Amino acid sequence: MRIAYVCTDPGIPVFGAKGASVHVQEMLRAFLARGATVILLSPRLDDPAPADLASMQCLRLPPAPKGDAHSRERQMLAANEAVAQQLGALAPVDLVYERHALFAHAAMEWAAEHGVPGVLEVNAPLLAEQAQHRTLALPAEAKASAQRAMVAAKAVSSVSPEAARYARALGAGNSQVIANAVNPKRFPARAMPAGAFTIGFLGTLKPWHDVTTLIEAFALLRAGPIPTARLLIVGDGPERPRLEAQLATLALTNAAEFTGAVMPDEVPHCLARMHAAVAPYTGAAQAFYFSPLKLYEYMAAGLPVVASRIGHLPEVVAHEHTGLLCEPDNPQSLAGALTRLGANAGLRAQLGQTARNNVLAHHTWAGVAGRVLTLAGLTSEAAA
Repeated sequence: MRIAYVCTDPGIPVFGAKGASVHVQEMLRAFLARGATVILLSPRLDDPAPADLASMQCLRLPPAPKGDAHSRERQMLAANEAVAQQLGALAPVDLVYERHALFAHAAMEWAAEHGVPGVLEVNAPLLAEQAQHRTLALPAEAKASAQRAMVAAKAVSSVSPEAARYARALGAGNSQVIANAVNPKRFPARAMPAGAFTIGFLGTLKPWHDVTTLIEAFALLRAGPIPTARLLIVGDGPERPRLEAQLATLALTNAAEFTGAVMPDEVPHCLARMHAAVAPYTGAAQAFYFSPLKLYEYMAAGLPVVASRIGHLPEVVAHEHTGLLCEPDNPQSLAGALTRLGANAGLRAQLGQTARNNVLAHHTWAGVAGRVLTLAGLTSEAAA
């Protein structure tokens, strides 16, 4: 089986450290593990590939566009021609799998025109996300392009119910929710670390990752029930200077650590330093559409999780069974959950082990790849 994997998003270095980069790499591995030949098409191929992906064929698409917003978006639209040409040169292929990106429609249309199954992976409502958090200079053109991709796709794989609603609103027909997952090989069983109770966060430091509330809860914890608690923030991003200033104002700089960005193979070692892990999200943002990769990785690592009670997260984290839920934007609620975990090692172990068992049984990238191939009509088997 020959699979063309297309990722035109200029913001995703496919062999980088971002969550989106990890997602791409793990899907590549899952397809390769099924014996497929995979050819990756991307404009972001500058990082060295991991050793197990180094021999895979990679085709470079036009580089990230430059200039003002109008110019960049026009260049992204023009890049559709290059995508179609590259796919034509690759033919025959058995599947075109594409990570949905703004102004990208050629891959799905090429697949439809040539009778090849095309599966479009939708990770976010990109039109709304771009307009709210960045700049969308050509909204009509962006929407038209997204509609073309959705309509042309044989199937759409959305990571969350809200992402699926976005896809259907743009014309997607066969749309299914297939959440994010983990690679079990990255997370062997481990013992809890010794030392002070350490609360962890993993992810890019963006506004919707509500680390602000986490720090407020951490301050409550340090001021009362667990004065020796530590905070470990694994990742980097535009919010870091503001978060560091917040810690300084609270006189907590020496109680917290920022690792900066880490590569995927370092993540398990960072999680092994934590006693509990947090996935905080603000309720003030747009409709919740995330399928947090961090949640599945926390759980695979056997960590007790505290997550915001928002969107579909109560379906991912079963309260009192695979983790604890707290109210969004509520440091007292989060501090209360962390206090329970800090005071009860038995509860930490119970929640962490149950979460790990659940994730390894039901949320692996091998299982995701199996469901994608079933959507494409290429196999009826969906491994765990």
